[in-house]
Amino acid sequence: MKSTRTRRLLAVTTGIAALALPLAACSGGSGGGDGTVEISFLTQNTGTNVEIAEALIEAFEAEHDDITVRLETQPAGTEGDNLMKTKLATGEMEDVFYYNSGSLFQALNPDQNLVPLDEEPWVDDLIDTMKDVVSTDNGIYGAPFGATQAGAVVYNKKVYSDLGLQVPTTWDEFAANNEAIKAAGITPVVQTYGDTWTSQLFVLGDFGNVLAQDPDWAEAYTEGERKYVDEPALQGFVNQQAGFDAGWWNEDFASAVYDDGARMVATGEGAHYPILTGIVSTFQQNFPDELENIGVFPLPAQNAEDTKLTVWLPNAVYIPKTTEGEKLEAAKTFVEFINSPGGCEIQTTVMVPSGPFATNACSLPDDVPGLLKDMQPYFDEGNTNPALEFLSPIKGPNLENITVEVGSGIRPAEEGAALYDEDVVKQAQQLGLEGW
Repeated sequence: MKSTRTRRLLAVTTGIAALALPLAACSGGSGGGDGTVEISFLTQNTGTNVEIAEALIEAFEAEHDDITVRLETQPAGTEGDNLMKTKLATGEMEDVFYYNSGSLFQALNPDQNLVPLDEEPWVDDLIDTMKDVVSTDNGIYGAPFGATQAGAVVYNKKVYSDLGLQVPTTWDEFAANNEAIKAAGITPVVQTYGDTWTSQLFVLGDFGNVLAQDPDWAEAYTEGERKYVDEPALQGFVNQQAGFDAGWWNEDFASAVYDDGARMVATGEGAHYPILTGIVSTFQQNFPDELENIGVFPLPAQNAEDTKLTVWLPNAVYIPKTTEGEKLEAAKTFVEFINSPGGCEIQTTVMVPSGPFATNACSLPDDVPGLLKDMQPYFDEGNTNPALEFLSPIKGPNLENITVEVGSGIRPAEEGAALYDEDVVKQAQQLGLEGW
């Protein structure tokens, strides 16, 4: 696809495809009397999902005049999950649909309900981490839609330059940097427990390091054979307690919120903020002049060889087994377009990327913030691992409250980890998992 043509198409008001009059059905109900094939594409009606889908459909139809795509939408969340499962069970699912990757994808019973896509030309371009979260032992079923993000340490590069610091690859190096930053009168690590979810990053963002040390951890955890109270998973809680005990936090950590964290790192009031890299959109909106002073690195493991970037993979598009014949071929063509350079260009035009793509067929634009460029080498070198939620359905509801307590010195690390191990038992039992 020619990028100039894509840009020209995007200049036209989106939504043309959604407003197009349906074509008269031809024999078999698969398209129009003029030889076109019509397929349906289902996405959630939240965020920029609809806007992105409309732009993709418009560009795709301009390149494939023998295929039309009808856009359908539905709610996200639990209601949407239940609708997905019902449609698959009753054979009423749209020809292509957008849904979660990882553990929620596994809950769709993909071997029974979805078309395997192993032989499609774009599969070889997927990074291994993405393949892991859209496949079973029997095949690959999904293609990424959107970019990645990471749970990592966002940091102020000017502070590092002024103090002559290097990006740490071990926890001891990170600790030494923090002591130098503290001595300079700057907050070493920003914490924002006014938004309790942000307190989880010391644990969730460390999971890539856990997996580096124990590749079977997620599977064994799902089977009830691994616990957070044991190493290597305990380390995330231990690190968070160590940060509090060392006095690295900002004075208002108990009441500060996410936007405060973004401000402190952007302005150099704080040096580090463990957070999701989706924060880049906040930096772009509120601190555009500071963008190139902000970088990112993984939460360091105890040993450099175990330090991995913990990645939240994008959702994916899938094809149900009820899509057959010429509709199936058209659906595969549409999925391939989404993961082509032209499809990725449209995605980055409509939405702000939060990280690199999960396919080597696409690359970030040259003008993205340096924070995102800092992530790319970890992908190129294979130094990434998925976040736990993509490998296991188990996540207790009280983790953010427990990590607030550990990070506030209210509860020691070992006690917090043990409490979280108890927190997940009920959920695992509700899911009917063996070993619990």
